[in-house]
Order: sequence, then structure tokens, then C-alpha cells
Amino acid sequence: MSTVKEWAWCSQDKKESLFMAQLNRSSRRMFLAVGAASVAATPYFPWTQRTFANLAANDRPRIGCIGVGSMGTGDAKEHARFGDVLAVCDVDSRHSERAKNDMDIGKGKADAYSDYRKVLERSDIDVVSVVTPDHWHVKIVIEALQAGKHVFCQKPLTLTLEENQLVRNACEKNPTRIFVVGTQQRSDRDRFLRAVNMVHKGLLGEITKVTVGINGSPTGGPFPVATPPAELNWDMWLGQAPSVDYREKRCHYEFRWWYEYSGGKFTDWGAHHVDIAQWALGEDKKGKGPIEIDGSDAKHPVPFKDGYPTVVDSYNTSQDFAIKCKFASGVEMIIDSRSENGVLFEGSKGRMFVSRGKIAGTPIEEGWDKEHYGDADVKKLYKDKPFEGHKDNFFRCIREGGLPVSDVYSHVISMNTCHLSSIAARLGRKIKWDPAAEKIVGDDMAATFFGRSARKGFEIPRIS
Repeated sequence: MSTVKEWAWCSQDKKESLFMAQLNRSSRRMFLAVGAASVAATPYFPWTQRTFANLAANDRPRIGCIGVGSMGTGDAKEHARFGDVLAVCDVDSRHSERAKNDMDIGKGKADAYSDYRKVLERSDIDVVSVVTPDHWHVKIVIEALQAGKHVFCQKPLTLTLEENQLVRNACEKNPTRIFVVGTQQRSDRDRFLRAVNMVHKGLLGEITKVTVGINGSPTGGPFPVATPPAELNWDMWLGQAPSVDYREKRCHYEFRWWYEYSGGKFTDWGAHHVDIAQWALGEDKKGKGPIEIDGSDAKHPVPFKDGYPTVVDSYNTSQDFAIKCKFASGVEMIIDSRSENGVLFEGSKGRMFVSRGKIAGTPIEEGWDKEHYGDADVKKLYKDKPFEGHKDNFFRCIREGGLPVSDVYSHVISMNTCHLSSIAARLGRKIKWDPAAEKIVGDDMAATFFGRSARKGFEIPRIS
């Protein structure tokens, strides 16, 4: 998630677990190992409750939280319901000290670090939460998997198309580690799951068009050069990104509006709504995705040359766009800054709109969906797990094995579309994508945006 408002939305959707009446005592190692051993493992205690929030101290997983700014703080509090936070880490010591002393997170006992590698080195930490700026996600995630940790990472997971492949490869090479992406809309039963189910059931007929409203990025600047706060390690914050002067509006929450660190609204909201759209369409599997992405209708707040901003002191992600994505099936998906935030499906039998605030359309108005949506349908969408909160699902998968509802394999396919939209918008033209080969075709300049070079010392592990 990317904003405090988003965190507030998802946390309201969570329900506090009840106290467990009885619990068979077992070691935390057994708790963590069973899920790694087998999806079909028999639980060592009855699943009478929805969370691990009340397990005894010796049975609770131990957690390290990397990135504890605004969103990281919210996620850390949620994780602390299921395990014990032993370490917090942030390149801004104001954040790490606050989290360390927060009675819902570190409780004054957690160790505080400025270097995430100190967290990964600890053999007593089982689970890692990664809630850093987007350009840091994949490097930390891959190294955490290699260190044997289960990983939660906030969306958008990746910065480039290449990072999608690297993080997927890392998960494939570490199959006993559970990895979940923070796309909490996949745990909204009353709206988004309901909408996906209706499309899967054919209640809208043949889908011909989808409009994904994600709003445009804010504009701003020029912003002055400043001295970084003493508590902030600016060089470490930049990481793999190019070394530049510190400007307050490049850092912390505002990083989202700079292509150097994120993808603007293409990835900020796109990671949510494009994910829902492609999940519903069945276009979230390997080898799927759009074959043509048209970015000719996109504007940016600063001048661009060959896909790169020509000024360094202002927000540079697109604020006004309508990106047309065509799938091999013939469906057209428009990723639009001008439409209402949410996803509109149009089919031969009617239309349906879904957002965080509502769901409306023909199947609902005429009552078609009631007989086609029940617990069995939700369980199927939840990959045969019981429906529950997003993090509940993560810790259940750690215990039992299996894929979480928001898995890396589907997420990176939707992120391909988000990144392709950004590339097409930056170049202002159509580009072609081969979903099977996962490469841009017929456009050498566009193909150069597939990945990017990291600054020396901040390279991402090459996982093939």
C-alpha cells in the first residue's frame, strides 16, 4: 500500500481474533517448518480462530520490519498481532526509534537498525516485512528469501520489468518460503472478490472492455536543494538509484511521483486495480498480459526527451493519461486518470463498477449474483484457504503451506502491464509486448526500459 489512507481502509477491514480456548503446545520451529514441508500438513492445533495473535511466546514467529515510515508503521502493527517484532529498521532513525518504542510494535524491546542487512543476518528472525520505497523492494526481498525468511512486501513490488523476473525466479528457487504482496484488495470479500467472481462466472457475458481508473499523479516543483536531515542516510535511501542532491519532495512519501524511484499512479494505484482487472479476466498468469500498449494519450508535468525528464527539480510522473492496452483475446483495457477511481467491466450482458467504496452494476441490480456467490466461491478465490484478513492469510500459509491469495506469480504479470503503461506513456507511443517471451518487440528504444543499471554497491542479485 502507498498511503496512510490506504492503510486505514485495509485495517478497518480486519477483525480482531478471539482468544483461543485451548492450544496444543509446540515449538515455533514446528510452526514454521510444517508449512514449509507440506501444503497438506495437519495443523498441530485446531483452526478455531482466525489468527495467531494469541499464541504463547514460544510459539509465535519472530519478525523483523524493514521500513517503518507511515505505511511501514501500519503494517508493523498488523504483523505484531501474529508474532513478536524483534527488530525494526529504517534509514531514517526517527522512524526506527518511533517504531521501537511503539507499544504496538517494538514495545521498547526491539533492536533498531539503519542497515537492513543486520536484520537479515539474524538467525532468530523468521519473517521479514519490507515496506521501503519501491526502488528498494526487490533487492531486499531477494536477499531475505536467500536468508531463509518468509517475506511480506508492500505493493508495488517492482520498479522494472526485469525486476519482475528476478523476484519471481527467487521465489521459485526458495519454494519453502512464503511470500505475499500487500495488495489488500484481494481480501475484500464484499467488493473486489465479488466482482472477480461475477466475471469468472460469466454474469456479465463476454467482457469486451475494462476501464481502470487510477487518477493522475500530482504536479509540483521546482523544489530546492536542501541539506538532508541528520537522522536520514540519504545515500542509503537512494540505493540503486542515481546519486542526486537531496530535495525534501524526493524523499519519503513523495518518492512516488519520481520515475527514478517509482512509477507514479501507474504503479501506485495500478498495482491494485490492474491486478483486480487482470485477475478477473484471467490475464494474471504467466504468458498472459497485453500485446499492445498505446501511450500516445499521456502528458507529463515536465519536458521529456527519449523517455526521460529533462529537469531534476520537479515531480515527473504522468498526471494525465488514457493508456490503451489490447489483449490477444480482443479485450481492451484503458488505464485512465480521468475516470472514477475503480474498475469498470463492460460485457455482452451488462456493466459492473467496483471500487473501495462501492460495487454496482447489472448483476447486482437484478439480483443475479446472490445465487452465484457464496463461501465456496470465496474459498476458491482464496486458493482453497478460508477467507480471512490479508495478513491472516499470510501467516496461515506460513503455518500450512500453499500460495497466499496475493501471490508473487500473478502480481508480477499485472506489474508487467503497469510498467509497460509507464514506458509507453514516457515515450508517447504504442509499444508491442510478447507475453510469452516477456519482452518488448519491434522498438529498440522502448526495450532499453526493460531494466536499469544499479549504482555500484547496490546491485540486485541476479537470479536466473
